[in-house]
Amino acid sequence: MEWFSTLTLALGSAWTSGINLYATVSVLGLLQKFSAIKLPGGLEVLDNWWIIGIAGGLYIVEFIADKVPYVDSVWDVIHTFIRVPAGAVMAYSATTEMNSAVVVVATMLGGGLALSSHGTKAALRAGANLSPEPVSNWVLSIVEDIIAFVGAILSVIAPILIAIVLIVFGIFFIWFAPKVFRAIRRIFRATKALLSGAGIKEVAKEAP
Repeated sequence: MEWFSTLTLALGSAWTSGINLYATVSVLGLLQKFSAIKLPGGLEVLDNWWIIGIAGGLYIVEFIADKVPYVDSVWDVIHTFIRVPAGAVMAYSATTEMNSAVVVVATMLGGGLALSSHGTKAALRAGANLSPEPVSNWVLSIVEDIIAFVGAILSVIAPILIAIVLIVFGIFFIWFAPKVFRAIRRIFRATKALLSGAGIKEVAKEAP
């Protein structure tokens, strides 16, 4: 069943990367650094202190930015171009020692999972930013961090459980997908608006 645990780790880490890439990298690196686990394929490089330190520092920046209304949506705009490719890279790196066909499929699925989890996060944040109070941003941010940390840990130690989580998320995403795709389109439009100097509230003006 080693192939199964490697595949679920690949897809699980890709999924959590779409939610919080820096938390995922930090957790995986620290798990290998201080426990008996050995990450598969190219993921073993994550136990490097430089990688852990940089990921940890960026996580702190994201932790702060994620709590501020509208700033969190701008952060999501920027990270559309970071989390999704990183999710694909995580899946690719984890499966490099497997059959080349599996590597290709895992990379595509990893990118898709990262896109879906990132899109869901962005859609929920865009809706929360229409609320006049900041509490919802704090709650969503903390819940997202917990999901990212727990998901990354489960990807390593509980392959069957993370597989179930991914299946449940897939079912939820099928129902939620139309709102997510609308949010993603708005994120790309918001990128153009931000580059042209438009107000940051344009990022979350239209709720999904």
